[in-house]
Amino acid sequence: MRIIHTSDWHIGKSLHGRKRYEEFEAFFLWLAETIVQRQADALVIAGDIFDTGAPSTRAQELYYQFLVQAARSGCRHVVVVGGNHDSPRFLEAPKELLKLLNVHVVGCTGETLREEVLLLKDQHGAPEMVLCAVPFLRDKDLRDVEAGESPEDKERKLVEGIQRHYAQVIDEAKGLMATLDREVPLVATGHLFTRGGVTNDDDGVRDLYVGSLAYVGTEAFGVGFDYVALGHLHMAQKVQGSDFIRYSGSPLPMSFSEAAHKKSLLLVEFQGRTPTVEALPVPSFRQLESVRGDWAEISLRLQQLAALNQGHWVEVIFEGNEIVGSLRDEVEKLVSGSTLEVLRVKDSRVTNRVLSQMHAQETLEDLSDLDVFLRCLDANSTPEEQRPQLLATYQEALASLNNPENVAE
Repeated sequence: MRIIHTSDWHIGKSLHGRKRYEEFEAFFLWLAETIVQRQADALVIAGDIFDTGAPSTRAQELYYQFLVQAARSGCRHVVVVGGNHDSPRFLEAPKELLKLLNVHVVGCTGETLREEVLLLKDQHGAPEMVLCAVPFLRDKDLRDVEAGESPEDKERKLVEGIQRHYAQVIDEAKGLMATLDREVPLVATGHLFTRGGVTNDDDGVRDLYVGSLAYVGTEAFGVGFDYVALGHLHMAQKVQGSDFIRYSGSPLPMSFSEAAHKKSLLLVEFQGRTPTVEALPVPSFRQLESVRGDWAEISLRLQQLAALNQGHWVEVIFEGNEIVGSLRDEVEKLVSGSTLEVLRVKDSRVTNRVLSQMHAQETLEDLSDLDVFLRCLDANSTPEEQRPQLLATYQEALASLNNPENVAE
């Protein structure tokens, strides 16, 4: 039994205003070919299929075209679970139709735990795997809100809720496995933060729960799973050193901070219930590079990239002390006539000034949402004792805006 574990496709995501549909299309063609070449029996997608809860028509077209390709590839099962970027209702709307392609969709927790426990069968109808398709667990799925609870209480209840959910799911799965006439692997999915998980600045990974990251350790998954396929973090990594609790990472770099990452999928092959895991490198479908330094370093590197003629997308971060007239104009002059596209130009000197005071040259591009809010607190001389509550309220407002379930359909 072979499965390919992937996650965090974020179909439809732009990079500084540039659409990336060609990259997504190239990735899906490569993935379909890889499924055939590696003779994968199942494809497991651990959340964040789309970048928003209301994906564009083009994003939807790419998704459904790929599912048809996967069904024709010889892959017997595709398992799709919802992530925090996905709208559960949107993902699950065509689930009955997708079953005809052996695509199993679990966008959110259902009325019963049995809806998350899938029995996958081989071409002869014999059981070959039990898969606990656990989607992103939302706050309302995990805890009861109590007036006056502290942030520590909230985080503790969230972690306990995640642990309780996995304990209940594994009990349900073991009950199903007891009825089978053969031993099969037991696999789970998840879309969450784990203790020690590595992220990058500007990688687009959102806080899962307002005011709390709710980090969990390997103990959250209990005992009995042979492999746990995780999503949410964009860097491929093991969880606390475990070979069999893994993040596949995103297949495409989601920001310039991921440009140097080696992207991969994970091929998990079972002999009985014993897995071996192999990382499958994903080709680069678009070259990204962050060019930083003083003006001499930047101009040299841009000239080198232009000479390669590979159509790089570039961000430029100026870190020098010399005065450069109009930084963007100078950069555009250097790359004029080449295949380079400069998507972002940032002067770190402005950013450094923003960190200490308001400045006439600062722009919204240099500030995060939180930076702007904190500047507003400073500008209004907000008392320190009022800031924690105001910050919590602001974070709740942001989370409400970012919650796909609040997007009008």
